[in-house]
Amino acid sequence: MADPLHERDLVRPALDLVAKAAGPYLEALPELPVRNPAADALFDRLGGPLPERGDGTLASVEELLDVGTRAAMQSSGPRFFHFIVGGATPAAQAGDWITALLDQAGGLWAASPLATEAETVVLGWLKDLFGLPDAYGGVLTPSATFANLTALTCARHWWAAQHGVDVSADGLAGLPTMPVLASGYVHPSNRKALQILGCGRDTLRVCARDDVGRVDIDAMERALIEIDGPAVLIAAAGEVDTGDFDPIEALADLARRYGAWLHVDGAFGLFAGVSPRLRHLVRGVERAHSVAADGHKWLNVPYESGFAFVRDAELMGRAFGAWNAPYLPGVGDTHLNYASLGPESSRRARALPIWATLRAYGRSGYRSMIERHHDLANHLAALVEQAPELELLAPVRLCVVCLRYRPEAALGEAGLDELKSPAGRRTERGRPGVRRYHRVRGPGRAASGDRELADHGGGRRTVRAGGPGDRCPGGRGPRCGHTGGRRHRRPRMNLRRTA
Repeated sequence: MADPLHERDLVRPALDLVAKAAGPYLEALPELPVRNPAADALFDRLGGPLPERGDGTLASVEELLDVGTRAAMQSSGPRFFHFIVGGATPAAQAGDWITALLDQAGGLWAASPLATEAETVVLGWLKDLFGLPDAYGGVLTPSATFANLTALTCARHWWAAQHGVDVSADGLAGLPTMPVLASGYVHPSNRKALQILGCGRDTLRVCARDDVGRVDIDAMERALIEIDGPAVLIAAAGEVDTGDFDPIEALADLARRYGAWLHVDGAFGLFAGVSPRLRHLVRGVERAHSVAADGHKWLNVPYESGFAFVRDAELMGRAFGAWNAPYLPGVGDTHLNYASLGPESSRRARALPIWATLRAYGRSGYRSMIERHHDLANHLAALVEQAPELELLAPVRLCVVCLRYRPEAALGEAGLDELKSPAGRRTERGRPGVRRYHRVRGPGRAASGDRELADHGGGRRTVRAGGPGDRCPGGRGPRCGHTGGRRHRRPRMNLRRTA
């Protein structure tokens, strides 16, 4: 019988197995197909009934490594074109290994002063990186989805307080519907947060001036006048399909004029603030009441990583604290406990990979990476405009390029749409007039996402290319730009159809 008590001396050999496999896997990643369909048969080796007698530490680790390195989707490689997936810088990947090694409980200072202090440091560094006021409160989360949930929980607490209700203690009963306004660029994770909070996914009101989703400022102002009370505005900093931005400063003006809460969802677009030449895209973000972003996108740290910032730092404690559990720190505790500032209580020390990568590359390293990806997007756009069979559909703002392959002369529009129609589409819920699909193209060589959007291209499907990853050996045309580092993630093309 395998008993962990009797195999404690196998920890180092088990970790050696992982380290030994890591080198060849990472070196082969740039040339691997994104998915090997034949490897799906390996999934059967993961199944079966729960073993009565385990196989032992080394056998278990060897089996998982063999199946994983052969059957995993190579989403961290340069051929994964779907979603907006970052990767891991060398320092971040090593920092994540250190996180697992130390296995800290990062929610309470009493459980891990190291995790608490590291989180405080990296939140300060991130505020500095993004140009946010130092007085803002913050907390690390598993993702931007959780960061949006954290921020909108604070917004809900603020809104209920305007009605004289402590929603954390008494709930939403008796309150009207919380008004939430956004452009058509609003990400579904915000609706999901409203759903979780009991505010209603479909109560969000979209103020858009066209089918693409561009914000209608006048319509939003009329809605605020009609509401005549506290409301929540959501601004998108980097829409995932076109790369466009809501005018944050104009929305901040509206929020100030009508006493509304402004939340900025900057999952990847917040990183525009790192570059002086791109900072105008997020002008006004420092005036927001809350801001959310992902770490596993353009910060290039491993999954899962996100962060939320809130202007009123004390509001975070009121929204998430006061558990009244006798084994937890009480009101007299003077230490900072991040479990009381966000939705998680049990949480890993996710600050360590962030600390490692920010300490390793600093502001200038991230500025170089972001500007390199912006240059790459512009380079691809220029190549598209030079190619007669391609058409650029939208201006490049950050790291997303919208284009169309148009062999109409030979195929006609109907034939072109049929050519681009993937077999086995999966439709996801999106905003009105939008359908999203994904597929793996060819024999697993690359994965792409397809997008239909009602305005761009005059009802024609288009292709979307972009991404915040940074693994590239350099010199491969529009797919990548020189990174100067073998293990950095390559900017990858997230292909989506647009209608």
